[in-house]
Amino acid sequence: MVTSKRKPKNPHAVALGKLGGKRRAEVLSAEQRRDIGVQGGLLGGRARAESLSKARRSEIAKKAAEARWATKKKSEAPPAKE
Repeated sequence: MVTSKRKPKNPHAVALGKLGGKRRAEVLSAEQRRDIGVQGGLLGGRARAESLSKARRSEIAKKAAEARWATKKKSEAPPAKE
């Protein structure tokens, strides 16, 4: 078992942070919230890719390709006769 060297989070600080996030979301416009989400997504994807091994990235890519082809095959199938 791997143990973390980080200090445990203070549950009170976490709760206050969540409250602040909700309040901030009420103040920001929908466009501003979308922009923040896009920026976070761009950063998160790169960080995730860097943390994964080459073999794991390959597994994920193969699974995604299979899902895309499965969807395409279903849409190309002729309509069922009733």
